[in-house]
Parts: sequence; C-alpha cells; structure tokens
Amino acid sequence: MTTSPRTIGDVTDPGLAGGPLAVLLRHGRQALEEDLDAGALALAPSVRPFVLSLLVERCTPLLVVTPRSSDADAVADGLEAFLGRDRVAVFPAWETLPHERLSPQPATVGRRLAVIDRLLRPEAYDEPLLAVVTPVRAALQPMDPSLGRRGPTVIEPATWDGTFDGLVEAFAELGYARTPQVESRGEFAVRGGIIDVFPTASDSAVRLEFWGDDIESMRTFGVGDQRSVDAIDRVVLDPARELVIDDELKARAREMVARYPSLREHLDKLADGLTFEGVESLVTLLHPRPALLPDFLPEGAGIALVDPLVLRDRATKLHEEAQVLIDTAWETAAGHRPEDDGFATVDELLERSDCRSWELTPFGVAKLPGDPWASFRGDVAAMSERLKEHLRDGVRVVVSTVGEGTAKRLTEVLAEQGVPAVLAATASAEPQLGRVEVVPSPLREGFLAPEGLGLVLLGEWDVFGPRRSRKATRRMGARSSAADTVLELKEGDPIVHRTHGVGIYRGMVTREVSGPTGETARKDYVKLEYADGDSLFVPSDQVDAIAKYAGGEKPSVMSLGGAQWERAKNRVRKAVRDIAAELIRLYAARMHSPGHAFGPDGMMQRELEDAFPHVETTDQLTTIDEIKQDMETPLPMDRLLAGDVGFGKTEVAVRAAGKAVFDGKQVAVLVPTTILAQQHFETFRERFLGFPVEVRMVSRFVPPKERKETMDGVAAGVVDIVVGTHILLGTTVEWKDLGLVIVDEEQRFGVSQKERLKQLRTSVDVLSMSATPIPRTLEMAVTGIRDMSIIETPPEDRQPVMTIVQEYDEAQIALAIRRELLRDGQVFYLHNQVETIHSVASHLKELVPDARIEVAHGQMDERQLEAAMVRFWEREIDVLVCTTIIESGLDIPNANTLIIERADLLGLSQLHQLRGRVGRSSERAYAYFLYPAGASVTEPAYERLKTIAEHTRLGSGLSIAMRDLELRGA
Repeated sequence: MTTSPRTIGDVTDPGLAGGPLAVLLRHGRQALEEDLDAGALALAPSVRPFVLSLLVERCTPLLVVTPRSSDADAVADGLEAFLGRDRVAVFPAWETLPHERLSPQPATVGRRLAVIDRLLRPEAYDEPLLAVVTPVRAALQPMDPSLGRRGPTVIEPATWDGTFDGLVEAFAELGYARTPQVESRGEFAVRGGIIDVFPTASDSAVRLEFWGDDIESMRTFGVGDQRSVDAIDRVVLDPARELVIDDELKARAREMVARYPSLREHLDKLADGLTFEGVESLVTLLHPRPALLPDFLPEGAGIALVDPLVLRDRATKLHEEAQVLIDTAWETAAGHRPEDDGFATVDELLERSDCRSWELTPFGVAKLPGDPWASFRGDVAAMSERLKEHLRDGVRVVVSTVGEGTAKRLTEVLAEQGVPAVLAATASAEPQLGRVEVVPSPLREGFLAPEGLGLVLLGEWDVFGPRRSRKATRRMGARSSAADTVLELKEGDPIVHRTHGVGIYRGMVTREVSGPTGETARKDYVKLEYADGDSLFVPSDQVDAIAKYAGGEKPSVMSLGGAQWERAKNRVRKAVRDIAAELIRLYAARMHSPGHAFGPDGMMQRELEDAFPHVETTDQLTTIDEIKQDMETPLPMDRLLAGDVGFGKTEVAVRAAGKAVFDGKQVAVLVPTTILAQQHFETFRERFLGFPVEVRMVSRFVPPKERKETMDGVAAGVVDIVVGTHILLGTTVEWKDLGLVIVDEEQRFGVSQKERLKQLRTSVDVLSMSATPIPRTLEMAVTGIRDMSIIETPPEDRQPVMTIVQEYDEAQIALAIRRELLRDGQVFYLHNQVETIHSVASHLKELVPDARIEVAHGQMDERQLEAAMVRFWEREIDVLVCTTIIESGLDIPNANTLIIERADLLGLSQLHQLRGRVGRSSERAYAYFLYPAGASVTEPAYERLKTIAEHTRLGSGLSIAMRDLELRGA
C-alpha cells in the first residue's frame, strides 16, 4: 500500500507522481501557503482544481462537495489532471426521488459502495484515494450505517469451496437481478452449468463455468456479443443494494410491522431476508440514526464546500422538494407517511466530522491569485499571439488537451504560427521556458496566474470553447442480434431456423449431458416444434441459426427434413429479382457511372480520428471501414447507415466528410429541420477545429445575406462542408467540386427532394443515416439493392429508456418533472397543437411552480425559436414544451425525461425517434407516452403503443422499423 503523500507533485519520488500536471503544484505551494490557512477561499472557478489539489496535501483524503452533479464531474476532471486518475473518485447521487419506490441503478450503487470501501479499507488498494467529489444531494443523503461493516464478496477459483446453488443464492442476496441474458451491471444469468454476472463496480462482465460444484474457468466477456474474452483468477462483487439485510435488521423489520401496518408486505419480506425494488427508501425508518458520507472518512480528512451560497440554496430546495414528494411517494405506495424526509443539513454534515473545512467561493475580499481565460474558441492566431507574449516575459506556459490526437495537432498548429511547442506526456519537472508544453490531461479550463506564480495554464475549453461531452467510454463487442432474438420471443411465437424453416418457439429447456469422465452437467437449449409434433433442440451457443419470424401473416409450420422450406426460399429469391424495376434501373445506372475514387487515409484523417474524445464501438469501426472501402472505389457510393438514436452515426459521418475534404472534395450535409442543422453545424465545426476546413450552415436561422455569402463560397470552392436543409437541393445551387452528400433522416424529406437525391446518387457518393428507416428504404437495403451498415452496439454505460405507456395523469406528470429537476436534469414535454401549447405551458407552471418553462414550435419566428433552443441547450430552461419539431436528431444529454401527450396520434417511427431524445447519457431516462383518460384508442394506435412499450432494448430501432413493415403488410 502506497502511503498517502504529503507532497503530491514531488516527482523525485516515483511513488508520489500524480497526474500529468502534478509538477505544476510546486508553483502554488509557497506562493499560496498563507492564503490556504483561511477557512474561506475566494477564487475563480477555473483555479479550483489547482487549489483543491494543494488542500489535499494538508488533509487527505479531501471530501469536495459541489452544488450539482455536473459540477462534481468538472471538479473531478480537474483534480485528476493534478492528482492522477485512480486517486480521485466521484461519489454519485441516486437518480431516484427521495422515498420513491425505485432502487437506484446498480452501477450507481456499485460506484458509491466502491468509494466507501476505499475509504474504510485503503490497505486493500494499490493507489491511495486522495479526493472524493460529490454533489450536495449525495452528501446529505441518509445511508445505512451498516455499509461500513460489509465489504465486497471475492471469488477465486483457486480457493473456491462453495457450491453452484449456493453462489446463485449469494447473488440474489447481494441484490443482483436474475435475467435471461446479462447486459447491465447488477445482473446475473444461469444457463446450465454457466453463471454470468456483471459486478456493479466492474468494467467487465464475468462468466463462471462449472463442472458440478467446481469452477472450471472464469473469464470476462462482452455484453454485446456475449463472447468470452480473457481468463481471470479473481472477481470482486459489490452489492447491488444499499441496505444490509442482517439479523439485526430482520428483527427490527418484524418489530415495525405494528407501527407501520400499511408497510406489512415490505417489512415481512425484509424480516424473511428478501429484497425488493425500492428497498432503499426504507433506510430512514429502519435506522434511527442513518449514516452520512463524512461518517466513513478516516482521521486526517478534510471537507471543502464549493460555491457555498449556491450549495446551501440547493440543500434548502432539496428539503423542500423532499417534503412535497414524501406524501405522494409514500401514500401512493404504502399509505403511510414517515416523520421527516431524512436528509441532513449542510451544518449537520460539517458537525458529523472532526475534519477541517474550507469554503471555495467565487467572490470575497481576499481573492486568491489566478484569473480565468476568455476562451479563444478556436482562434489559433489570437491565442498564438498571447502565448508569444507570455513566452517573451519568461513565464512557463502549459496547454492541456483531452486526447493525444488533439495535443499532437495543436502542437503542429502552434508551430505553424511560429510558437515553439513540444508535446509531452506529463508536464516536465524543469520549466520549459521559451516554449509551450502541450500535455494530454482531463483539465477543462486553466488560468492566467500573476507574476508570483510564473505559470500560465490553458485547458482545452480555453482553446476551443466548451465541449458538450468528453468522457471516454470503453469499447464494447458488437451486440448479438441472435441472442437478442431469443430474449424477445414468447412461447408460441413463430420462428425461422436457417436450415429447417418455420417452426414454433417452445421456450428454453435445460438438459443433463454427460461429460468425458461420466459426470453430468446442465446445458440450455432452445426448443422448436415442427409439424407432426417433431421437436428440434438448438444449443444456446448456436442461436445465431434462428431468427424471429417477421412476416405479415401467421405462417404455416413446416416439416423437419421436408422440401417445403427450400421451395419457399426459391419463391422469395424470384420475388426479389422481380422487385421495383425503376429502382433497379436507377441503381444499375449508378453502378455504371464514373465516380471519384478517394485516396487512402492521410495524416490529417488520422489526426481527426485521434481527436475523437471517446472510444469507438466495434460496430462504429466496422461501419467506418465499410464506408471508406466504398469511397475508395470509382463507383458512386450509396450506403444506408442504420443505427439507433445516440449510437454514434454522426461521428461516422464526420469521418466520411473528413476523408472527402482532405481529398479536395466538398461535402453537403443534408438535414430535415433547422434545429438539426444547427446541431450538426456545431458538431462538425467543433470536430474540424484546428484543421484547414471551412464549415458553414444554410438554414432559416441564417440571415439571407450570410446565406448568399456561403453559397458564393460553395461555388468558388472556399467552403468545404455545408450543413443545411432542403435549400441545398435547389437546382440553382452551384458546387465547385461536390464529392459526398450525407443525408440524415432521409424519410423526413418530401417527394421533390427525394427525386433530386435520386439524380445525385448517380454521380456523387451518398451516405444516408437513419434510426428507423422508412419501409421502402429498409426493404431496398434488406433485399441488397442498397448497401447497408448497422450500428447495433450501444455506448458503454448507456441505459435503456424506462418506457411508461399510461393514461394522462397530472399527479404523475408533476412527479416526473420534479424527479428530473431534483437530479439537475431537463424535460421535453410534447404537445403537438400549436393553438393550445401556451395554455399547456401555463398549466405546467401551476403544477411545478419552480420549473423554468418555455415553448418551442415550428411556427415561431426563427430568431425566437433559435433563442429558445439555445437556452434549453445551455440549461437555462428546465421544461421545453414543444411540438414534434424535436423529433430528429436533437442531442441534449442533460434532458432525460420525455412526456408526450396524445401519443396515440403519432406514428411508430415518430414515437421511437422522440424517445431517442432522452437517454443519451449514463443517467436513467424516462419516457411517458400518454393517451386520454377514459377514452378509447383505435386498434392501429394500440398496436403502435404496444410495440413501443415492448421494444425498450437498446438498439431496437431496426426492430421497430421491421415491425412497421409488418404492420404495413410488407
């Protein structure tokens, strides 16, 4: 165990070397030594990570409390730059409401319990935990004091002496949910002699293979493709619930039945040692003095309150919201109200610990040195001039960027501007005077220090402007559509076997099989029933041979070994050959038209891809390779990219655009709405910052004069990428050298625009993107007329949207909005009638007075609409009451609740697209599809709502499109 360092930046001791910017702390030690003795520190927000890192040297570990979760993430990123990634942890808040009968996500529980374990058992970890950052909501939340007595469960095959059945029971006791297939943290699955489990605090799921009661092997596996990866010799399992059910708690639960008779069902379960959804809501009832986070801090720790005025205001609002919610949440669920909300106050938080405390405020009389930068927003020339001035003054200059690709590119750009710059893995121990050090680190913003510190530090936001998302995600395996097919089946569903044709699914069965030494083991099979009562058992590792039947009518069951299946396939082949003669001629013309063969990737293409701040999924990489292969052939590309909302289609488009532009061609990015145009413009402009690429936008939001300048630039060839609406399809638009057209949500364009796209397809490369392709487009791709790429792998930590289809209920609407506001999120409220939209917004204001509510619809003045969307983007609006104008592509990760009135009137594709507006982060998202209370719903509307309720799995967009084909009789 490495001891807690007293001088984190002292790189003379390799054991104490912290983050990539650790050495810079020496600039602040002596200059700020006396200032840090004060209890209240006034400093600019961008200086906080630097000063907090200095406070860590005085009190270790340091508990940093922030007003919001987003503040906690930002502070933690900055601390990691100085202290090191593994030495800083975020203690997250639950995403559920106080006393709500929903348990927090297992991943959240895992992160919280892992932090507590590191605080209580530091000797068990290789790296010391120097700082814990938490939002005030998590800091004030009551917890089970027994959490400190229960460590994680460790399984090692070498010392294993348990039983198969005993381990299954242990997982259930830890709160893990048993599922047919493991996809998320906190789940386990049993298949024959195999147990799959995804530990709540782990990056990888684990597969344990048994022979009898002995563990034969233990490997990690990908939750996407379910394939085993690496052998491991140890797995650590944190609980998936934050309530320890021991003998003491069981006895207390029995005693409380008389006091809370309306909770009998739940208390009886606890008395029997059983857990249930929302069990954590009983913590304050079962523990008279619940624990707070400071109770788990070791001796010598410290507490720092960031923005104390805002923080205390947030704490006050938390108590007020909890009081409002407590009646609704408890009386609805159990008919009994607890005595208080259980949350502590900020003063109680400080009193519970003997730690020294500081307050970091943005204003005060004795302000610490350090001023924030005014962001250069990509103006490299202006930044270079400023940096040259500092270098002439003999000041040390360090620039931090998130990734190595960005750091390398920025080093080259600075050199082109005459600024001496060097790329370094960490800031050097000896000052590099006279040249700029560019260091990859997670620091967002730097500061301009006074002469006394002799340091100038820039973060990536100072250079390029704020970025929306920058957390890297882990690469995942491709999702196995075959395995998902089995999960979606119900007994009695028709199913198609690759060799034997149409049968009936009769469920999963477990059969005993004999091993080489005569011992027996259990193995799972998919049972299929065919004509004449014949049965076929398909091993669970061969489910890729079966698929769910997707025809429009109920099929006839075929005979095993008969010729009926082969005849059916021959009929389909003939039908495919005869399909859509006009379309065939069009695509034949495309295949015989001379196109441009793009060259192989160059240096700038590689740098563009290296600057991507996330880890690509396997499907993204495969799709990018397929598109590049198409572009490098002389035939015009026409590829359909199908990927669910939020799965990374835009990044694929960015890379295709880069390949075209870096080869001297122009790119048109065609989108159906002005809002989506604005969003794609921001994304493309951000990704091409620092490259010699001119990105412009053409839409209603752009004044006519500016539009004309852009189109003149297109004709002259000085504009490389244009993002725009149908205006770009006009016959009067002149292109200097158009090479690639990217079409987002092609199904949203009208007939005339599609005819124009047909003409383009025979001469330039076309990439079409959609989450739910229209039936004709999908049919063409499925039958092979158009090339098709599919992104099925969700980003790591992406959660399925919790989908609720129900009658309109004002109480439920108010509760849903309050839940989202309590976790600092935002809400889309869809009311698709412009005439009454303002009255609906007023009514919502009466239901939730504290919410900041505004309206957005397509008939508004362009400037007003743009202003409303920008305010929502920048989190100045809590609830956006809107029409279906938000349907396509809008990406606001902080909006995680969607409420749709009259969902029965919307199409299936629309419902799925709208649901895709939420759930674009790791937060649990909610989508409410409402229909009128007491009113009847038509059969087609019922089928649409039923489909959207059933298809909640990540990546279900293509399944919904296929279902749309079925409903239309295709």
